[in-house]
Amino acid sequence: MKNLERITLNPNVMGGKPCIRGLRVTVGTIIGLLASGQTNEGILKMYPYLQAEDITAALSYAAWRSEEIEVPLATA
Repeated sequence: MKNLERITLNPNVMGGKPCIRGLRVTVGTIIGLLASGQTNEGILKMYPYLQAEDITAALSYAAWRSEEIEVPLATA
């Protein structure tokens, strides 16, 4: 899945949680912000180093994980 290329797992970054492009922003943070009503634009203002594609990637990763399929991801 192309969007998963932006999601990295590194045991030295955020305890190995899935992150956006090796940054210290977890997929869970993005999903939590969206779930609490934050807009994509609001998230991008809070985290100016993120890109719109990162939010899409976080959503794609969360949807994929909800299916409980294991596929290796790129490491940072």
